[in-house]
Amino acid sequence: MKLYKPFLFLIIILSIAGIIAGAANGHDERFISYTAEPESLSMFHKNKAGKNFGSIENLKQWLLGKNKKLSFAMNGGMYKPDHTPQGLYIENGRLLSPLDTLSGNGNFYLKPNGVFYITTKNRADICKTPDFKNGNTLKYATQSGPMLISRGQMHPAFKRGSANLQIRNGVGILPDGNVHFAMSKEPINFYDFAAYFKNMGCKNALYLDGFVSRTYLPEENWLQTDGNFGVIIAVTQ
Repeated sequence: MKLYKPFLFLIIILSIAGIIAGAANGHDERFISYTAEPESLSMFHKNKAGKNFGSIENLKQWLLGKNKKLSFAMNGGMYKPDHTPQGLYIENGRLLSPLDTLSGNGNFYLKPNGVFYITTKNRADICKTPDFKNGNTLKYATQSGPMLISRGQMHPAFKRGSANLQIRNGVGILPDGNVHFAMSKEPINFYDFAAYFKNMGCKNALYLDGFVSRTYLPEENWLQTDGNFGVIIAVTQ
């Protein structure tokens, strides 16, 4: 079938528009993504016996023993060799690891780094580490780095076309206040990963971790339950 040029041009424009609209709604095929209301989120590190959950599977089985079902889970920040959280960690209002304001090597210390937190009034936010204030009003918090997006701007160290490719996962705050999580299905550089959150409308977004990252999202048939993490962020029923 022969297509006239104006009609062919229209098809191309509509296709591009569809791709842009899909990305804006979180339907970017490069990522497994999940949006949650802040009040639905919990963070987990150790069970009541003081043992690290480690894997998503361990958390899933522990929740089943409490008649709870895991709807979503993702590793929630970097950790030390003993699997304690690197930097700040608050769980159910308890400070379990202090804020790390030091300098060092690696992604965590690619300043500015930041904190993802949920207040006792179920408001979620992400801020730069120097801007963080507790005030005993937080239910959950985890520190990581680098910031992907800060006040609408991408991290200045990120370079378009960078060959630094890894599986990456992160979290951003959407304009409506809900929390958007994403993990790349294939290795991606920091620039493209940050651009995804910016295109979603996130004014602030935080990198969580790299090649070790895992996501459990049964509604999308994405069933990664392995790993050996510090913090795990989850939604339960």
